[in-house]
Amino acid sequence: MDTTAYTIYLEKMGKSRNTILAYCKDIEIFAKEIAGTDGEKDLTTVTNTEIVSYVLRLKNAGSSASTINRKLSSLRTYFYFLLAQGKISEDPTVGIKAPKVAERDIEFLSLEEIDRLMQAPDDSFKGLRDKAILELMYATGIRASELISIKLTDVNTRMGMLVCQTKARVIPFGKPARTALEEYIKHSRDILLGDGESDVLFLNYNGTPLSRQGLWKILKDYAGKAGVEGDFTPKTLRNSFAVHMLQNGADLKTVQNLMGHDDISATEVYLSATSQRIKDVYDKTHPRA
Repeated sequence: MDTTAYTIYLEKMGKSRNTILAYCKDIEIFAKEIAGTDGEKDLTTVTNTEIVSYVLRLKNAGSSASTINRKLSSLRTYFYFLLAQGKISEDPTVGIKAPKVAERDIEFLSLEEIDRLMQAPDDSFKGLRDKAILELMYATGIRASELISIKLTDVNTRMGMLVCQTKARVIPFGKPARTALEEYIKHSRDILLGDGESDVLFLNYNGTPLSRQGLWKILKDYAGKAGVEGDFTPKTLRNSFAVHMLQNGADLKTVQNLMGHDDISATEVYLSATSQRIKDVYDKTHPRA
């Protein structure tokens, strides 16, 4: 099947390269699956029943709920594309419910742990860089891969805005992150850059962009200094961002957009942590709990 037009459509939507590849692969697998022995299937003739049967086969084959949800998201996007192109008159994915993702423990920090973590860096040029990293990751919920690829021009400290190129979204951040970034850019980045040249925001001692491994080590070190227990990773800060936003009244759609989730089911997993907090507060405060 020719996915050229679909790829262009996804690029215009701001999808990342990896997401586009995954979506196209899902569509190709689906097309082969429903074609059976016929060899090739015209996807403009796919019915709702065929998609339901496909989902059931995935379930029976032991595919996880998250995998099925991702494949359904790919199909929904593709058939919406066909609908927009006028190649189909009805979306065959309408009415198909995604399976619920089983609740799992989400590793996130308490507000007290966040405060200790942010206070852990010192005032050295390395400490200024690391504090800016910690503040920005918690303030925006960005991924490790997104953090290390941020360019100087992606950040507007005066407005408190970050342009995240990988998912084509603009994320606001507050005063603590603005202050930390301004201090790093003014007093630390040029020292790390030395005689080199780089437009990437966060640099290592060689004046080159931080690696993913380097970022992980920085976070691990400060987690230890702050007395944060458990397996602390960049995802822990991302989880903390999402959970704390939801706990303080943010709506699910806003958090989805800020985090760059393609499907809202990926954001819904954080509701379990929010619900648990509500229950904990009720148990502690209601006189007849």
